[in-house]
Amino acid sequence: MGLRDVLTGRHQVKGPAPDRLFAISTAYITLQTEHQIDPAGSAAIVFQALATSEFEATIREMEEVVKATGGETGTQVSTQDDSYGYRWMVLKDPEVEDLAVGINAVSSSIETAGHGERLLCAVFAFVDANKRRVYFIYNYKRGHWYPFAPQPGSADERDTERELRLKAQMAGELPMEPELERWFPLWGIPI
Repeated sequence: MGLRDVLTGRHQVKGPAPDRLFAISTAYITLQTEHQIDPAGSAAIVFQALATSEFEATIREMEEVVKATGGETGTQVSTQDDSYGYRWMVLKDPEVEDLAVGINAVSSSIETAGHGERLLCAVFAFVDANKRRVYFIYNYKRGHWYPFAPQPGSADERDTERELRLKAQMAGELPMEPELERWFPLWGIPI
């Protein structure tokens, strides 16, 4: 398939494999045992909402499904909009596997409804022995993970050295984003 085929619509570009999201389900064990970084019990999926009744119905249905299945697993779900126009669907559960399944259910529902391009990322929160937060962010468009380590006490500074160290430590566990300029910071993460 060539560029001309893509441009003329003869073939569609395939998106990243959604199963890469589930790599976090085993990678967190390495984070805990080898690096003393524990799951914080929360994750979120971030997407750009559409002001259509069909899109809102899809999101409401997914929220209800996650809440219903959360009754069995203990997952709690809430949503909030940020100042940039993105919606955060926040899941809370002590089990990383349950968080990954919930996030995947939401993203699959959005993609099935034909709005996959609205997905921005999934974010999983972790905390180290010094109570510093670190986030692992899954970029849906790229199909890669990257760490985000905000500087404690700062609203807009990140610990780049720590992020690079985490990339080196976790490269065997998570498909890491190779292009560092695509490691976008997410300020004001609500998890």
